[in-house]
Amino acid sequence: MSETEKNINPNDYGAAAIVVLEGLEAVRKRPGMYIGDTADGSGLHHLIYEVVDNSIDEALAGFANEIIVTLHTDGSVSIEDNGRGIPTDIKMDDKHEPKRSAAEIALTELHAGGKFSENSYKISGGLHGVGVSCVNALSTWLKLTVYREHQVHFLEFERGKLINRKTEIVQTVNGPVEVSPMINLGTTEKQGTLVHFYPDKEIFSDITFSFERLSERLRELSFLNSGVNILLLDQRTGKEERFHAQGGVRGFVEFINQNRVVLHKTPFYALKTVESQGVPVTVEVSMQWNDTYNERLTAYTNNIPQKDGGTHVTGLRSAMTRVIKNYITKEGLDKKLKNDIDGEDMREGLTCILSVKVPQPKFSSQTKDKLVSSEVRPAVEEVINTELASFLDENPNEAHAICEKIVAASRAREAARKARDMSRKSVLMSGSLPGKLADCQEKNPALSELFLVEGDSAGGSAKTGRNRKNQAILPLRGKILNVEKASHEKLLDSEQVRTLALALGCSIGKDFDIEKLRYHRIIIMTDADVDGAHISTLLLTFFYRQMTPLIERGYVYIAQPPLYKITVNKKDIYVKDDHEYNKVILEIALKDAELYRTQEAFERGEKIWGTELEKLADSYIQSSEVLQRLSLVIDRAVLLAITAGIKINLDNLENAKKSAEALMAQIKDKHLKVIAKEDEETHRVYLAIERMVYGNVRHSRMDAHFLNTADYSLLVQTAQTLQGIVGEGAKVVRGSKSQQVKNFEEAIQWLMNEASSGLTRQRYKGLGEMNAEQLAETTMQPENRRLLRVRLEDAASSDNVFSMLMGDNVEPRRRFIEDNALFVNNIDI
Repeated sequence: MSETEKNINPNDYGAAAIVVLEGLEAVRKRPGMYIGDTADGSGLHHLIYEVVDNSIDEALAGFANEIIVTLHTDGSVSIEDNGRGIPTDIKMDDKHEPKRSAAEIALTELHAGGKFSENSYKISGGLHGVGVSCVNALSTWLKLTVYREHQVHFLEFERGKLINRKTEIVQTVNGPVEVSPMINLGTTEKQGTLVHFYPDKEIFSDITFSFERLSERLRELSFLNSGVNILLLDQRTGKEERFHAQGGVRGFVEFINQNRVVLHKTPFYALKTVESQGVPVTVEVSMQWNDTYNERLTAYTNNIPQKDGGTHVTGLRSAMTRVIKNYITKEGLDKKLKNDIDGEDMREGLTCILSVKVPQPKFSSQTKDKLVSSEVRPAVEEVINTELASFLDENPNEAHAICEKIVAASRAREAARKARDMSRKSVLMSGSLPGKLADCQEKNPALSELFLVEGDSAGGSAKTGRNRKNQAILPLRGKILNVEKASHEKLLDSEQVRTLALALGCSIGKDFDIEKLRYHRIIIMTDADVDGAHISTLLLTFFYRQMTPLIERGYVYIAQPPLYKITVNKKDIYVKDDHEYNKVILEIALKDAELYRTQEAFERGEKIWGTELEKLADSYIQSSEVLQRLSLVIDRAVLLAITAGIKINLDNLENAKKSAEALMAQIKDKHLKVIAKEDEETHRVYLAIERMVYGNVRHSRMDAHFLNTADYSLLVQTAQTLQGIVGEGAKVVRGSKSQQVKNFEEAIQWLMNEASSGLTRQRYKGLGEMNAEQLAETTMQPENRRLLRVRLEDAASSDNVFSMLMGDNVEPRRRFIEDNALFVNNIDI
């Protein structure tokens, strides 16, 4: 450490705390080295994580407690915190001419930041210092606003380079020096940093941010940093979620287990800082056992997850095994047990979150997937040895419930060992493949595909229509086992599970070995009905619980067979759903179609046709689909009034009353009332909508949240687009036929009816209704087919959903069905 660093006051976070290591030129050339894959979305979301991590580091240092992440309608994103603000003063030892502000250096130099100086941040996740500078380099534009020392400072960049540079001359002891300060926008009482950026389309295949993926990471950070408020706003949809976890990792464990049957209501929790090898290590851990057979352990170092574990996990497991074995022996709970209890028994049904915070952690690689800091293991062992032993002694009822499960697991393991070994040898590890499998010729897994097909009839068509070179077919008969409720022994008794494990070649559960996987594309191909959806769900549950890496690596897909075949002029067109069907019919309908706004326009030959008519029709169809969906929760007449041009204003109660009156005047329905109200608790204004239906009142409401959604924006935009398009005596013409229309909706409906009369439509209920050629052409050939890749974006939420929908606990499943019943689009009755 230099003398300069030694003399920095920990609270004096200024230009002297910023240390430059090297330039930024390589980031745009090789973005994958710095932020991950630019094609699958991981790298894109990493941009947000890098900026949020800076804000979290401010919180860890004790200077921030509020972070706001906003997804804007234009595709950009902003992250704001109330920390100290990035230093804005000029770094006088800067080699650059002119000398730059510390903030500019932090955003334009790789490995420049306050985290290389121990005194600025004692604990930080961002050791490589590539964070916000990488974000800057990989963004079309980035705007930095710093609120610091009652001043608003601003910088703007394009693809990593500062624009609108301001320079001035300052006098120093060494004479005049040219400097480039930040732009001052005035005074403020705020404090913190606002980073607003737009990802570069030249770098990323898709720049659409996922609300769900961001929710997972921000939820994690909230639990791992108790007391920090994180608000996620999605202006594209009006969705928002606030994360404020006071319970630390204990709350995280309770969140994961919320839809499971737990063995003890109060989770074990410990938070302690211990000195280990001269280094302060903060250990926070929580554990709770449930009645399932799966372990869920996630470990973090300075908020960074380690999927491959490391010294902290090793310390946890060794200490936990030792403490619990000692307690079981002391209490005499293992008297009738003939075999030793091992760590595997203790981890059955365990949900555990382990978080350590340590200065300058060491990882096995740049990806930080495994912790190798030697000082962490003894620190974790010390905390578990003392705190877990105390928890068991102080909570005898809960301790006995935990230990009885562990002893039962040990008995079951020993009793099943021989049978399981024989089953594995005879079934899972035998050299022969299942007889139903029609294997492919290709031996390279990366080039091979396995189709899991529902039933023998579809299996027969698939076998005939496949490409034998690289496509294998496995028909599945009978009921697939719900593995959420099944023990390992029951799994091995299932014919379907054995068949799948044999075909894939990688075994299941703890014996899973992804290196032995025979196919890198596993495609679930089922009918588009309730039974098909059920089979898909059971298969996804199996893959998620027993072969999780298949989903993590993106090897599992769901085929999208067509729902309709349309025949037009002896040409077959396959479409996947009603939305696409309407799109195809509209495309056919608009060929040779003309719209005349009025009778006068018709006489003068002033027509709307071609691209202009297509755009208008597309706007109408989009708004119609939104109307159909929203009508389930908001009265349809009110929605139609909005599309007719009625604007809603809920800024205050007076404006809301005017909006209600305008709606009533437009709708003119004696069975409908629209009333402006103010919520007594939140004081938020909303419209209460009451419709009388057969003597009963049906209630719905419209609030400011709805006005911020993309759906409302689309309805308003459509109203503006179609305003005045159709007037008195309007006429629509297609070919030799014509029709007078009163509005644009009538025009489109007439055109679509005309188009539908000249074609035939076949609806496919199941894959078995297609012949081999049709199945191959629509669902199996790479150039034509559509596949959905199954991704794991929010692990904790996914875990909860599988437990809720597929587990034994009925009450959460009933609540889920009640809460979401109105949002179901396709019901197969």
